[in-house]
Amino acid sequence: MTVMSEEQPTTDDRAAFASERRVSSLLIGADADLTARATALFAEADRLRYSYVWTWLGVPIIQIPTDIVATQEIIWATKPTLIVETGVARGGSVILYSSILELLGQGRVIGIDLDIRPHNRETIESHPLAHRIELIEGSSLDPGIISRVDSNHTHSHVLAELEAYADLVTPGSYLVVADTIVEAIPVSVRPRPWGHGDNPATALAEFLSVRRDFTPDGEINGKLLLTSSPGGYLVRLDR
Repeated sequence: MTVMSEEQPTTDDRAAFASERRVSSLLIGADADLTARATALFAEADRLRYSYVWTWLGVPIIQIPTDIVATQEIIWATKPTLIVETGVARGGSVILYSSILELLGQGRVIGIDLDIRPHNRETIESHPLAHRIELIEGSSLDPGIISRVDSNHTHSHVLAELEAYADLVTPGSYLVVADTIVEAIPVSVRPRPWGHGDNPATALAEFLSVRRDFTPDGEINGKLLLTSSPGGYLVRLDR
């Protein structure tokens, strides 16, 4: 059997689809009830250490899937030549960043922490992507370390980090303030030195009150819903 028909022209809908995605992301972010329910769900999952159960290319990554995907989107879109991570933990995040940079064929990752444990260092430095990673043990606020370019989440420490590293961010690139969720979840879920009123979210608010050249990315922050860093994805403006 032979079927003959006129070939239909193909429509390039990429721009329209991107516009629809942006509208949906902004609508999600503007839905206060949905956001509140997502935060409540995150708090329940966090009680069972939800962010600790994932790996990236074989290495534990203390992030949740939505934040991982958002980070990938940012790196792929902005194509940075340098990514600085303050707080290395088990190394999954620096492996994530370096894996995207490897696909881009450029860039390096600097991971800074007060205490990089030997087994975590060995995992990172023996990884196939280690050639894109530099590990620095010491305080992220040490001027000597900052000039070469810990996961302390108190207001004062995070604010000091933001002030120290903000000017390394070029216009159109991102500064991500992690664990702003601490302000929204019960203190009993994360018994740490930081808590309500003294955490990355409060530091972020103070930072934004002074630095008008940074603004939360409405599309990224809006669509995340389940995130460790609500409102924490900042883009630097071209001013």
